[in-house]
Amino acid sequence: MRFAIFDKKLVPEPLLSEPQTTQTIAKIGEIPQPSRNLHFQYCNDVRKRLIGKQLLLDEIPHTLDEIHQHYEQGYITLRKGIVFEKGTPRCQRCGNQKPHLFSSFPCSRCRELCTYCRKCIMMGRVSTCTPLYSWSDSECQSARETANLVWNGTLSFGQQVASDEVVKAISTNDDLLVWAVCGAGKTELLFEGIRYALSLQKRVCIATPRTDVVQELTPRLQAVFPQIDVASLYAGSPDRHKYSPLTISTTHQLFRFYQAFDVVIVDEVDAFPYSMDETLQYAVQNARKERSSMIYLSATPNQQWQKDCRQGKRNFVTIPARYHRKPLPVPELKWCGNWDKKLKQNKLPPNVMKWLKIRLDMEKQALLFIPKIELIPKLLAILQKLDSRIEAVHAADPERKAKVQSMRQKEIPILVTTTILERGVTFPNLDVAVLGSEEQIFTASALVQIAGRVGRSAQYPTGNITFFHFGRTEAMLQARKQIQNMNAEAAKKGMIDIE
Repeated sequence: MRFAIFDKKLVPEPLLSEPQTTQTIAKIGEIPQPSRNLHFQYCNDVRKRLIGKQLLLDEIPHTLDEIHQHYEQGYITLRKGIVFEKGTPRCQRCGNQKPHLFSSFPCSRCRELCTYCRKCIMMGRVSTCTPLYSWSDSECQSARETANLVWNGTLSFGQQVASDEVVKAISTNDDLLVWAVCGAGKTELLFEGIRYALSLQKRVCIATPRTDVVQELTPRLQAVFPQIDVASLYAGSPDRHKYSPLTISTTHQLFRFYQAFDVVIVDEVDAFPYSMDETLQYAVQNARKERSSMIYLSATPNQQWQKDCRQGKRNFVTIPARYHRKPLPVPELKWCGNWDKKLKQNKLPPNVMKWLKIRLDMEKQALLFIPKIELIPKLLAILQKLDSRIEAVHAADPERKAKVQSMRQKEIPILVTTTILERGVTFPNLDVAVLGSEEQIFTASALVQIAGRVGRSAQYPTGNITFFHFGRTEAMLQARKQIQNMNAEAAKKGMIDIE
């Protein structure tokens, strides 16, 4: 679309009553913003759809004339979708600045060669002629009485310390890293902080890299805040246009938000793809207000973050123990020889086979992590001779959810899996092994998460975690050291029971 500047206001070309000089929004210098007319009767549906958002015109189910009327009265702001810095394009929605992730096409809307961002194209095309529309303020209008917390649980000592720090960070608009071991109960320690934020009419977002975590967290948060209509955002979500003081969202959906939230809680900050994608990190930062707090949750912060914590450069709190006060299971490192060569001979190393047979004899469920999907057919051919109920799962498996459910119902004794199950699943009584733990995919973070599948339940707080390898790696040693350090810190603080 092209615009003219008339009477110190932007006017879209289709709404011009007489010929005017027009240009794309990217070529306009400073975009004029009319003063707000407090006597104007704005449309509440337009407000709900745009407050705290940055949307393309195609995403707003209202006429251009109605949207422009709200702009003229000072209730809608426009921002350039693409800006140029020293001739290099930058996407205002996702922050992409990589030249190879932009392209150009002859655009029928602006009648020019239009540059667009390929990085966030799945959210709708942002180009040099497309503005991003927002409501001109992002104040939350939730009522204070809706912040009631309905939860009868109690926090462990470690959870309570972290909960108090979360409340403090929210009250002072500070950032905080909650470095909590796998199974520490990170969701529960957030309850009081969320209640406190809502009571101050602050708007809260919990962002996580994965859709299944959003779908799991939504009913839990809805149950403890029953008077809040929680918004759940992921690809295909029916809540896409819902306005709520409490939003649970995938990090990808935050591309549509702009200065929306007073509190942003980023779950699994170390997880792929968020940890590797600068545009997702940009989207999260873009979604917070200028005065706001950011709470990061992680069991395995990266090495730089750990160093920043040690040097006092990052505000953080640790929970080195699980709520059941038992130490974290420490991985055993066992050499198994050239397992890949054995597998090509339709065999497994003897100590791996022995480990699996013991679990079958004990009738104790187990996960066997493998580095590549391609290994599954050969592994299943070997293992199903031991027990026909043994199954395998991977990210592209259409029966993934059904198999995980069967595992929960104890219908599967051993589940072979890729790193897809390294986090986000809990089985109460479990042993875990990693085959080929020297492979590059098994980073220190991944190995700590895998080890964290063991001993999560208060009824079964112990278990075996074994890394079978063809050569020790720094990642294996770092993972074991991190777990040992957490146990030592927990013992020092009296947070675990030493027998």
